[in-house]
Amino acid sequence: MRRNRNVKIVATLGPASSDRETIKALFEAGADVFRLNMSHGSHEEVAARHRIIREVEHELCRPIGILADLQGPKLRVGTFADGPQMLEEGAAFRLDLDPAPGGASRAELPHPEIFKALTPGAALLVNDGKIRLKVTACDDESADCEVIVGGEISDRKGVNVPDVVLPLAALSEKDRADLEFVCDLGVDWLGISFVQRAADVEETIGLAKGRAAVLAKIEKPAALKDLDAIIEASAGIMVARGDLGVELPVSDVPPLQKRIVRRCRAAGKPVIVATQMLESMIESPVPTRAEVSDVAQAIYEGADAVMLSAESAAGDYPVEAVTTMNAVALAVEADPTYREIITHGRTGSGDAVATAITAAAREVAETTDIKAICCFTHSGATAQLMARERPFTPIIALTPFRSTARRLALVWGLHCSVTEEVERFKLAVVSAARTVLADGFATEADFIVVTAGVPFNTPGTTNILRVAPCDVKKIYAGEPN
Repeated sequence: MRRNRNVKIVATLGPASSDRETIKALFEAGADVFRLNMSHGSHEEVAARHRIIREVEHELCRPIGILADLQGPKLRVGTFADGPQMLEEGAAFRLDLDPAPGGASRAELPHPEIFKALTPGAALLVNDGKIRLKVTACDDESADCEVIVGGEISDRKGVNVPDVVLPLAALSEKDRADLEFVCDLGVDWLGISFVQRAADVEETIGLAKGRAAVLAKIEKPAALKDLDAIIEASAGIMVARGDLGVELPVSDVPPLQKRIVRRCRAAGKPVIVATQMLESMIESPVPTRAEVSDVAQAIYEGADAVMLSAESAAGDYPVEAVTTMNAVALAVEADPTYREIITHGRTGSGDAVATAITAAAREVAETTDIKAICCFTHSGATAQLMARERPFTPIIALTPFRSTARRLALVWGLHCSVTEEVERFKLAVVSAARTVLADGFATEADFIVVTAGVPFNTPGTTNILRVAPCDVKKIYAGEPN
């Protein structure tokens, strides 16, 4: 099975998509990576979904990526004695550490670290930003606020603090337990929520111990101030537009999305655009025109992947949502304007040998009749450098490690294939030719570009490029290209 598009699709699994039949249908409809949301579901449910994904992977003989998305530190108010309360604009409202049920003028906020970080004038957003409070006075145990935007407040509603870098650990105790569990299961990516600084990413990398690649979710203003360092520390990035649009004016989100995607492309790091992409398909079999345009815009920008959340996890039409996203991707990538935008968005290749080789491979492939670019990779770094070039010739990522192939399933344009270890370059070329022929990218009359590193089986040594025939007999015979 091969995709006829470059952008990848991430589908979140949940109550609407937990059985084997649906998960297989989602993959066949176009899902390349499955997201396990650790905010919902027990470890037993997560393990069952993981097992089914691997069974589908084995049945269809295609590497499938799995992203485990950690919940992150959630800030919530306490409970209310008389049920939901209506906060009126201009009213006074107090947040404190008192565990007593709240009312119309106060509520518990059981997070002393917040009070220690607050200053007068800071904003507090409650219930996804529907209620906005301004701190007028505060100490280590409470904050007196003015209601700037009123609304209904009720038990356990979330609180966002956009103006302050909070002294919170990147991972809660639940996150740490979840991390160990999913790493032992064998996921490929770890998504960390509410990242504020590069140190949050580095802490998670230390805990993961190489068992999964770490992907930082950009959803707090503080992360934007440390964006370049976060991108450098992370293996990948998610533009999590939900909380980002709560903590910032919604009008700021589109330019920030474009900026983050461009920074990731320049760094050669995969980037996912997520949240509310086809939100209406939770209840409708057909998306709105605006949603289709939103998905298309992310693809035109060159994002590695677009993501479905509730649409595939809890919606009435999970398979239809993936099918729609796949159709939008095919239509966009067939547009000549897409080629122009992607070409103009390419960055310099740098001065390293590997980046020069990948840039040369793209140039050769796009100026001659080459059917595929084949990259031999151990760690995946060379294949990601090739993807950074955004060639319009298919990229085949060949690796002896299934874990690498699964992780690369998230990266733009990569068709991943697990091969045997090879010791000589000629054998690598033969393996590439056989893969290209078997997967329908070329015929024996065609030619491919092969990149690899000599000596073999040494990560980070990409230093050779060859144009080779797909006819294996000619490769063994050593006939000139």
